[in-house]
Amino acid sequence: MVLSRESMAEELKKWIDHIKGYQANDFEMMYDDWVNQSFYHLDEKVKYRFFSRLDTWLFHSHAFLQGTSFQNDARERILKIGRIFNNEIEEINDMKELSIDQLTYIAEQQVARGRLYSFAQGGLTGTGGWLLLGVDFPVMMILNLRAVQLIGLTFGHEMNHPYEMLLSLKVFHAATLPKRMQSYAWEDLAAEVKNQKDPYVFEANDQLTNEKWLEQPFKQTFKSLFILMFRKKLFQGIPLISVGIGAYSNFQLTKQVTEFALKFYQYRYFKMEQENGHDYT
Repeated sequence: MVLSRESMAEELKKWIDHIKGYQANDFEMMYDDWVNQSFYHLDEKVKYRFFSRLDTWLFHSHAFLQGTSFQNDARERILKIGRIFNNEIEEINDMKELSIDQLTYIAEQQVARGRLYSFAQGGLTGTGGWLLLGVDFPVMMILNLRAVQLIGLTFGHEMNHPYEMLLSLKVFHAATLPKRMQSYAWEDLAAEVKNQKDPYVFEANDQLTNEKWLEQPFKQTFKSLFILMFRKKLFQGIPLISVGIGAYSNFQLTKQVTEFALKFYQYRYFKMEQENGHDYT
């Protein structure tokens, strides 16, 4: 079902209100206190080096994806679908000429494909092999980073542009945060879009990861432990429980990431239209 422009804007408003109104439960607040206390006693230089290396890995992963044939094929696929709606589209920037409902339709195809990849990868990890468990977290991060990139490309933003690269990494970071923390990250992203003066300069802090982001790796660790616990529970030779845990966990993460990224690029589209005299948000 394709929503009208006004309905899509209203749905976006409700989604933003929802993440802003999210209330952390007692367990989440206890976890936050524990993390803050744990990192409070660490040397600042140690923390800085750790998170700097993590940020560097994300930057390199982003650059690596841009050069893969897998990503180039996806790029061409997006352009081909775009030409169905407007045969004058020749490059990614031309995608901005499409309407918000057309762009959302194309982006949702990328979203569905990304969720399918994550589901399959999680199921494969659930077979319990040590190699697959070892590479599960970096592969999941790359798959989700790629999904954010494809959504950004769909909305006409070149991901190899330095500004767009950093912005997409910020979106990825915000999307992988726990829901109770996404409101603050959303405000930062919205402020960056609103206050952007120079298309080549990113005004906000360019740091990506911090101790708040570590909940996601912790969740992946617990998922791996559960997979190991149930990998010997076989049904006709297949560890169905472990496979189910891996597939469901990875699918849910990609669902969260792609939903956040899609809403952000929709928001950005509306802000651009607002600057051109249309007010839908």
